Amino acid sequence: MKRIINIAILILTTVMAAQAATFTVEAPSRVVEGNKFNVTFVLANGEGSNFTPPEVNGAKLLYGPSVSHSYSSSWVNGKTSKSSSEEYTMTYKATQSGKCHIGPASIVAGGKHMSTKAVTIEVLPAGSSQPSQQPQRTPGAATPYSDPMTQSAGKEVTGNDLFVRIELNKQHVYEQQAVVCNIKLYTKYQISEFIPTIQPSFDGFLIEEIPVQAALNKVETLNGHQYYVATLKRCILYPQQSGKLKITSGTYDVGVVQFDTYQSIFGTISNPVEKKLKLENHSETVTILPLPEPKPTSFTGAVGKFNVTTELKPATGFKTYSAATCRYIISGTGNIKYIKAPEVNFPEQFDVYDPKTDAQVNDGAGDMSGKVVVDYTFIPQYAGEFDIPATEFSYFDPETGKYVTLNVPSHHLSVAKGEGQPSNHYRMKNMDIRPIKSGDLGLKKSHSYIVDHWTYWLWFLLPLLAMVALLLYYRKQLKERADVRRMRSKRASKVAQRRLKAARSFASRSDRNGFYAEMLNALWGYMSDKLSIPVSELSKDNINAELEQYGIDEQLRQESIALIDKCEFAQYAPELASDDMNAVLDEAAGIIDRLESVKRKKTIAES
Repeated sequence: MKRIINIAILILTTVMAAQAATFTVEAPSRVVEGNKFNVTFVLANGEGSNFTPPEVNGAKLLYGPSVSHSYSSSWVNGKTSKSSSEEYTMTYKATQSGKCHIGPASIVAGGKHMSTKAVTIEVLPAGSSQPSQQPQRTPGAATPYSDPMTQSAGKEVTGNDLFVRIELNKQHVYEQQAVVCNIKLYTKYQISEFIPTIQPSFDGFLIEEIPVQAALNKVETLNGHQYYVATLKRCILYPQQSGKLKITSGTYDVGVVQFDTYQSIFGTISNPVEKKLKLENHSETVTILPLPEPKPTSFTGAVGKFNVTTELKPATGFKTYSAATCRYIISGTGNIKYIKAPEVNFPEQFDVYDPKTDAQVNDGAGDMSGKVVVDYTFIPQYAGEFDIPATEFSYFDPETGKYVTLNVPSHHLSVAKGEGQPSNHYRMKNMDIRPIKSGDLGLKKSHSYIVDHWTYWLWFLLPLLAMVALLLYYRKQLKERADVRRMRSKRASKVAQRRLKAARSFASRSDRNGFYAEMLNALWGYMSDKLSIPVSELSKDNINAELEQYGIDEQLRQESIALIDKCEFAQYAPELASDDMNAVLDEAAGIIDRLESVKRKKTIAES
C-alpha cells in the first residue's frame, strides 16, 4: 500500500533552478534482534518509476514500500531554488544476530536507471543493551515515530507527538548582532497537509532568510523521543532596538495520518485515516542589550568585525573634466549588508556624484560575511594639487563589547589640465572678465529721469513682494517637513502607485510570484507610510486599530485586511490562487484611492 504525502510550506516562487537527481539509502548502523527497523530509499530532485526493492538477508519484510513525496522552494535576495524528494520506506524485523545485508534498490528517473549502494547492518543479540535505532512498541508507551501499528485511528495526538519549535543560537545579544533562528516542525506521525494560517513574526528585527528544504527528511531525538523533523524557516535576525523582543512561530493547520489496523487472511492490513489538527503559536524571547555609550562620531551602526581599504581608479594621471573613482571596500562579518556608506569630504573644486554601493555577501552558518564596495565618482574642475582627507570607520565588536575605530588614509592627487569644458556649476567661476561689447550701442539723449516713472519703483516693489512670498512659503515648507508623520502620509499614495506599477509589469509577464511579492510590498509599505508605523512593527491588528482611529469605516478596513490576506495566501501557494492579477491590481488601487479620500479624524491631542 502506497501513502502519498504532500507538504507545501512557504512557496514564494515557481521559477526554480534544476538540480541533478540522486538516489541514496538511509539505514541504521545497528539494531537488536527481534526489533523492527526502517530502511528508506530517497530519490532527490527527480520523479521515479519502476521502483525495485532490494534483496535482504537476515531480516523479514513486515510492510512496504510506503511512498512519500516532499517539495520545497524559496526565494531569497533575488535567488530562487527548488528541491523535491521521493522516499520509499521498507519496514523490516531483524530475525537473527550477526550481519544483515541490504542489497541495492533500483529506480528509473528521467529516463535513467539508478541504483543505491548495498549496506550492512549489525544485528545485536536479543536483550542487548545497545539501543535500537527505532523505539519499540510496549503497552502504555508513547507513540513511536513511523510505526503504523501504534498510530491507530482515534488515538489522541498530544503536544509531545506534534509541535512547532523555535531554535535560537543566542538568547542575549547586542543591537544589530546576528541571531540565527530555526523554526522546526516535530512529528511522530506522517503529514498529509500543512497550511500556515498565521505567519511567523519577528517584530523589531531585520530578517535575512536562508534557503531551506522544507521536507520531513530528517530524524532527531528530543527529550528522549525520536521525531520526523522539517525545518520550516531559517533566517538571520538583526535586532533594531534594545529590550526583550519576542519571536513567534505562527499557527498552522495540519493533517496527520493515523491507521486503522486489522487482521485478514492475507496478514495485517493498515488503512490510513487523516485527522485535522491546529498547531498554536510558540514563542521565544531574546534579550537585546543596548550599544554602549558614548559612541564614536564615525560609528554608523556597523556591528561585527570589519576591515576597510581604499583605492583610486585610475591610480595616477588625473586630468580636469575626466571622471575618476575613489573606492572604499568594507569587508568582514556582521551586519555588513546594512552598513551605511562612509562620509568623505572631497575638495570643493571637484564635482562629486552620489556614491554607488554594491554588497557581495554570503549567509554563513551564524552571520553574514563578505564585502561592500562603495564607489565615489568625481570630476576635477581645476588643475593643481589636491588631497582627499583621511577618514575614520568605527564598528562595535560584540565579542569584546568595545568599539573599534579604523583609520582610512588620505589620498594626494596631482591634477593636470585636460581637454573639455567645465560643468555648468563651475563655468562662470572660470570666467573673471566678460568680453567688451563694441559697435552701435543704441545710445540716445533723454530729458526725463527714470525715478519719475512708476515702473522704476515697481522693480523695487516686485522683488520685495516676491521675497515676502518666498519667506512665507519657506516657513510653511519647514513646518510641513518638520511633521514627519504628515510627510510620510502625504507621500504614501504616490509611493504605493509606483509599487503597483512594478506589480503590473509582473502581471503582464504572468509572473504570479513576483506579482504577489510586489503587491505585499506595496500594501505593507503604504500602510506603514499612511499610519506612520515602521514596517517591522506592523500587524493586521494594529493596522485595523490605527485605521479606525484615523476615521476609516469598518467595511473599508475589512476590505483592506482581506486584500492583504489574499496576497499573502497567493504568495505562499501561487498554484492555488485563482484570482485574476489585473483584478487584484484594480482592487488595490480602488482601496488606496478610497483610503486617500478619507480625511484624518482629529484626535484630542491634535486639537
